[in-house]
Amino acid sequence: MPRAKISIIGAGNVGATCAHWAAAKELGDIVLVDIPDKVGVAQGKALDLSCSAPIERFDSEIIGTADYKDTEGSDVVIVTAGIPRKPGMSRDDLIATNVKIVKSVSEQIATHAPDSIVIVVANPLDAMVYTAWKTTGFPTNRIVGQAGCLDVARFRHFIADAIGVSIEDVQALLLGGHGDDMVPLPRYTSVHGIPVHQLLDDKTINACVDRAKAGGGEIVKLMGSSAYYAPASGSVQMAEAIIKDKKRILPCAAYCDAEYGVGGYFVGVPCILGANGVEQIIQIDLDTDEQALMDESVSHVKDLVGVVQETFPELV
Repeated sequence: MPRAKISIIGAGNVGATCAHWAAAKELGDIVLVDIPDKVGVAQGKALDLSCSAPIERFDSEIIGTADYKDTEGSDVVIVTAGIPRKPGMSRDDLIATNVKIVKSVSEQIATHAPDSIVIVVANPLDAMVYTAWKTTGFPTNRIVGQAGCLDVARFRHFIADAIGVSIEDVQALLLGGHGDDMVPLPRYTSVHGIPVHQLLDDKTINACVDRAKAGGGEIVKLMGSSAYYAPASGSVQMAEAIIKDKKRILPCAAYCDAEYGVGGYFVGVPCILGANGVEQIIQIDLDTDEQALMDESVSHVKDLVGVVQETFPELV
């Protein structure tokens, strides 16, 4: 049986780390793509990672390239290309530059990997997923954004750390856009089935919520650039669910119309991910406060998409 093929666009920190996680999980052959000026970086990282295969015991062909023809036959394409955040910048500050990059990349994907499922990681995430969708013309089930997997992972980490338990026993959920108005849901958070409210007081839970919302910014302040280990891990978690047809319920930026009253935008919701990409969106009951937070978050997503449409009318 032929191995799956994963193409990763962008050989920077996030892209290279995606390649690392995907190879370690032996998900398939990997193509690491970057612009011609940086093709040596893509080739060098691919070779370096390949040389670890005898030690880590994975069989994957890994190449670095600037030629999108090498992405032909990809099952999954992970788009990490784009400028990262610097200290003092919000995700939204990246919009003009990264729309141009993601638009160009998406045109190449549509030409050379027309049957792939695309996972977008570039920020501002929700606007970039929209850009990829409009540019590729792919059906909405084959365009999805990585945000919730990362945001929930951060939330779970902070909860586990506060309680002093294994991260494996913490389950959580999060909705909305990928930004400071994301909506972690303590009511749907549990530790081996025990509601988190029975283990932590409200003040501590709220502190974990706030830190999850600001987790990316905290890392930018600490090291002067965007996070990459956890974003890449979240992306590969999604790729694995698709490649192995695992039918996992994961929080992703998926296209919602009637769902949650969104009205035709990509926002973070729990989805079933399988061989067909986003196979189902799971609707959960929200109380009045949760719905208000969700509405506020969706409003921000709409504003970002509005900026894209105003600046790039061809994407309307």
